[in-house]
Amino acid sequence: MKNSAQKVRKIPERQCLGCNAHRPKKELIRVVRCPDGAIVLDTVGKTSGRGAYICPERSCFSRARKSKRIESVLGCSIPEEIYDAMEARIDGLGDGEND
Repeated sequence: MKNSAQKVRKIPERQCLGCNAHRPKKELIRVVRCPDGAIVLDTVGKTSGRGAYICPERSCFSRARKSKRIESVLGCSIPEEIYDAMEARIDGLGDGEND
């Protein structure tokens, strides 16, 4: 009876640094610069630090990597290992969603 009184939950959205599209936070890959300066992929979504988001698509990844937008947002250089890990995760998601 009180369907109109139910609260509609807002889904948090973030902007992809590759294509600039706004998508739900859970659909994006988060790269984090931790307070100690380490750069990690945030798989849980709760790692503390400065975060940057990118779509799990190769075209977005290539654009963001080439333009160094992730490095600019995080304010530091990103090691090749992190880029390789992001690329592997994107490839894994495209193979059949076996996460």
